[in-house]
Amino acid sequence: SAELCLLPALAALLPPLPGPGGPGLAEVGLGALPAGLRAAVRSLVGDLDSLFTALGLREESFAVGALSRVVAAELASYAPARNRRRTATNKASVIFVDRTLDLAGAVGHHGDNLAEKILSVLPKLPCHKTDVMVNMVGLTALQTSDETCSIIAPGCLAQPNDPAARALWESFMNLKQKEAVMEARRHLVEAASRENLPIKMSMGRVTPEQLSSYIQLFRNNLKALENHCGLLQLVLATVQTLKHPQTSKWDNFLAFERLLLQTIGDSEMPSVLNQLLPMIKSYHERTKDDYTCEDFLVLLIYIYSVFGEIKCGKELDAAEEEVKKALVKAICDEPEPSPLLQKIT
Repeated sequence: SAELCLLPALAALLPPLPGPGGPGLAEVGLGALPAGLRAAVRSLVGDLDSLFTALGLREESFAVGALSRVVAAELASYAPARNRRRTATNKASVIFVDRTLDLAGAVGHHGDNLAEKILSVLPKLPCHKTDVMVNMVGLTALQTSDETCSIIAPGCLAQPNDPAARALWESFMNLKQKEAVMEARRHLVEAASRENLPIKMSMGRVTPEQLSSYIQLFRNNLKALENHCGLLQLVLATVQTLKHPQTSKWDNFLAFERLLLQTIGDSEMPSVLNQLLPMIKSYHERTKDDYTCEDFLVLLIYIYSVFGEIKCGKELDAAEEEVKKALVKAICDEPEPSPLLQKIT
């Protein structure tokens, strides 16, 4: 989970309170883990054994990272797995890698990709991990300013029975955002033309307002709605993502990450932290464009991950101390801390 990825990376900036010494990372075994994590590891090992049994595999395990070593060791000593390996005919090498060893990948904002923005910005579809809710009110005559209106069932991204929607989703994943949005307009114009709707194709930059005006043509035509419902859901997802306030923040993240990667050879960690310091604002000082506490934790994790070897010294200690003070103040001033902040604190 995101929380499990975030917590280990904060250790460099926010070390744990002093306490009795315990085993180092290299010596951690299953018994040293919290009860919930122990149960999760055992469940994972059981699932892996079931999968390998179905495939008839005799695996040889390799591990990169502390938790991966625990999982690999547990699988090696798991009684049903030992029995399976005696009789299985197919050989396989299995490599377990701790996800936290690539935190820059987990918290980074990668490239100019519309699909990733949609999946990150729109709310999750209930009971689903990989799909989102698309507000469908725009296709109805319902007049409401409530963005969380639940009278109309939400749409989603999965449209297996609509070839045009599937092709458009492929474009969202494979093309740059500008090209993907133009594809959305092209598909919408073609669909409207097939339904003889009065659409005027315009050239140049595609805007959310333009896409919304095209979608409105389908609103009072039930046959057209039924024929192109999947496509309309994807275009609505595009409009809602482009208009979402989080999208501009995404672009700011991406710009910062690119700038950091370009200057990482010339900058020292203290100077980067000092640049961030004025941007850490408490709840009552922030505007909608400012970074939240969670945003700064993500930024700090990215910075510490890509910097690699960091030169210690008084200057770094002083810069980190100032950042810690500002973060603690911001977290303490939160009127309603998020579940993530509550878990960290």
